Amino acid sequence: MTEVAVGVGTELAPLEIPVTRTLIVSGAIASRDYQDVHHDAELAKEKGSPDIFMNILTTNGLVGRYVTDHFGPAAVLRKVAIRLGAPNYPGDTMVLTGTVAEVQEGDAGGSGHGSEPGGGATVVVRIVGANGLGKHVTGTVTVALPNPPNPPSPTSTPSRPSVSGRPA
Repeated sequence: MTEVAVGVGTELAPLEIPVTRTLIVSGAIASRDYQDVHHDAELAKEKGSPDIFMNILTTNGLVGRYVTDHFGPAAVLRKVAIRLGAPNYPGDTMVLTGTVAEVQEGDAGGSGHGSEPGGGATVVVRIVGANGLGKHVTGTVTVALPNPPNPPSPTSTPSRPSVSGRPA
């Protein structure tokens, strides 16, 4: 597993997300948001929108994916606090960017400040998702990171199965 930089000011690599009709509609269905403005272009236009637009739950999921893609599958989202701005319409691209704003190191006893007992750091990342109209989403994500895995002892050797399937 590769080590991930977590110092304050560390920038996450940008993630470009093409905003397609399929993404908008499937995100709404997956989150059980059946509001017509997320799947019916004609009804969305009748309500004053130029087209269907992405719902907040899809945006929330994409923000979570962005952070866990950076920190790895063992990272645990503790808090996602986002605010929507400009709508995500089909045909646009949303670019997510993030910057580490705060790092709280974990300790063996647990500090009560968001770190887990024996856990790694708790990191707060400021997120911006911009599209052609402006900022679609802004906010922060708090993520708990595991302790780095213990390196194997230089004297230990892994147990290998024998031909019979039993350890050698």
